Amino acid sequence: MPSHKRLFIPGPVEVDPEVLQACARPAIGHRSTEFRALYRSLQPGLRWALGTEQPVYLITGSATAVWELAVRSCVRRRCLHLTNGAFSERWAQTTLDNGKEAGTLAVPWGRANRDLEALRRELERGVYDAVALVHSETSTGVLNPLAEIAGVVRQFDDVLLLVDAVSSATTLEIPTDALGIDILLVGVQKAFGLPPGLALCVASDRARARAATIPHRGYYLDLLEFHRRHEQEQTPTTPALPQIFALQRQLARMQAEGLQARWARHRAMAERTRRWALEHGFGLFAEPGYEAPGLTCIANTRGIDVEKLAAWLATEHQVVLDKGYGKIKGQTFRIAHMGDLEPAALQELLGWIEQWLARQG
Repeated sequence: MPSHKRLFIPGPVEVDPEVLQACARPAIGHRSTEFRALYRSLQPGLRWALGTEQPVYLITGSATAVWELAVRSCVRRRCLHLTNGAFSERWAQTTLDNGKEAGTLAVPWGRANRDLEALRRELERGVYDAVALVHSETSTGVLNPLAEIAGVVRQFDDVLLLVDAVSSATTLEIPTDALGIDILLVGVQKAFGLPPGLALCVASDRARARAATIPHRGYYLDLLEFHRRHEQEQTPTTPALPQIFALQRQLARMQAEGLQARWARHRAMAERTRRWALEHGFGLFAEPGYEAPGLTCIANTRGIDVEKLAAWLATEHQVVLDKGYGKIKGQTFRIAHMGDLEPAALQELLGWIEQWLARQG
């Protein structure tokens, strides 16, 4: 195996060797009794990790695929998207690309979608049958107030809540059922600490009932087909077996650590990174009080050459640093602290950045 550069980017993240090794298990038939036993064994751990008593569907693909599943299976006509960054905006475009109407309640990048009265006014118009929220906007490091938003949406009986928890799931508590989330979607290449290629989806009873009323849901991403196959302890199509083997191992590791400890570790690393940024003359791109626990988007208020910093880290220390995303590339850089990353490794990275800053004078 060639040497690799350690990843400090917000996905894919560095994968623990023990988890990576699980990917190398020999394949099994995905319609076999062995696979059904594997599928069955995963459900309790997945439900525990995602705060639900509902089934957790295993979807071969990225979490972007589950955007389409949510739109095709749960939006009758028009979805309201709460946008504040690249991924929430892209989900709105995905809705349009799937032939549905999309309204937006937009705030500037770096701000949180926290105007609950504006949300209420939009829903009182009676033109939306779903609300789509990116919980942790990975492009900006902003954590949107999920519980408060869910509280507003619950007041509208015919409106479903679709939540992208790609860079938030397992970094903090998400009580999926208690909040009334109808679709929760997760990509395993971020805080779950697995190689990319597998997505997870939780759907409420309301979501499945809605899907039954909507034609042309497709096949590959049909929510009801996933549920039908779930009841057979299978997936609709050939699953990503290496990632599922790794998921089985990772769930055991997560249970050994404990969710409370996992949340605390992510919170401590986030606080350390934010303190470091401010102590070294940088700013925080996310508005105060709404910073994501899985990554920090650092405002380049010092005007450093982020490209040169990233190149130096790659050459001298064999690590990969994010250089900012989309229209704020270079104006920001992001440090991921999610998955299995430990505080000592994060501190090592921060120390190397300090060395580079000192050399720049």
